[in-house]
Amino acid sequence: MKKIILAFGLVFLISCQNLAQNNRTTTTSKTEKTMASENLYQFKVTDLEGNEFEMASLRGKKVLIVNTASKCGLTPQYKDLQALYEKYSDKNFVIIGFPANNFMSQEPGTNEEIGAFCQKNYGVTFPMMSKISVKGNDMAPIYQFLTQKSKNGLQDSEVEWNFQKYLINEKGELEKVISPRTSPMDNEILDWLAS
Repeated sequence: MKKIILAFGLVFLISCQNLAQNNRTTTTSKTEKTMASENLYQFKVTDLEGNEFEMASLRGKKVLIVNTASKCGLTPQYKDLQALYEKYSDKNFVIIGFPANNFMSQEPGTNEEIGAFCQKNYGVTFPMMSKISVKGNDMAPIYQFLTQKSKNGLQDSEVEWNFQKYLINEKGELEKVISPRTSPMDNEILDWLAS
């Protein structure tokens, strides 16, 4: 009788270990699939004119996403962003600007005012989206993707200030996070574009 109970106990223990191992594998696979399935192309946003903009339209392009502001010490970066866009837009590259008023109220204007400011002062022709929040409880879904490793598969980050840059590869995956103070014409960005 002891041998039967011992044998039964051993079989039960081995079964539990196999079940636990299978659960770990399944959980890991689901996590990897979730991380792999999230990319830029799942998002739809609204541009400054109120039109829907599908990020899926950017398939096959390198994308620089930047949160912008009109009354910031870094606002002159618009000039270099526009120069970068003009230089590389015919090489499957696009810049997407997201005005945000998250830092010291440095983007107080309406979408119409922001558009007029960008055009008049910097001749901006790259796509500008409607004003959103890039941090906090009301953070836009696209910025949740950009800042959360569980969604982007690369890293957690926090939007430090206006003009933080996110570099997205041709598959819609986050590749790099660039400091707000780094110029759009910095070698780090130029080398990425050339790669």
